[in-house]
Amino acid sequence: MNDKIISLICGIIFGIGLVISGMTNPEKVIGFLSITHNWDASLIFVMGGAIITAGPFFYFLKNKELSALGDKINLPIKQNIDKKLIIGSSLFGIGWGLVGLCPGPAISALATFDPITLVFLISMAAGVLVKKNTIK
Repeated sequence: MNDKIISLICGIIFGIGLVISGMTNPEKVIGFLSITHNWDASLIFVMGGAIITAGPFFYFLKNKELSALGDKINLPIKQNIDKKLIIGSSLFGIGWGLVGLCPGPAISALATFDPITLVFLISMAAGVLVKKNTIK
């Protein structure tokens, strides 16, 4: 039960950070990706802040086998780049660039009741269901 509560608290903190930084606003993300117009570099600072905060933890805890709650840490073991990885990451990037949302900020942006957010999340859920039912 503790892991659920801690996960909820972490998710709330993450969501609040996304809202404060403006990353739930698709125009902000598209402004970062549009280098020919009025470029908005704020996404770099958000990413930099995340790397500076999380980086030391990843470095110092990379060899741990159990989490602070005693759960086994299961990291991905696959390290090769294959066709599925390239196609999936390309689709993710194209969707992110076209809409200006990725899954975390889209869920946080639900509070704004923006119709594009709802369309994005429904489309994302449909994509997950299609993938789940076609690739085994």
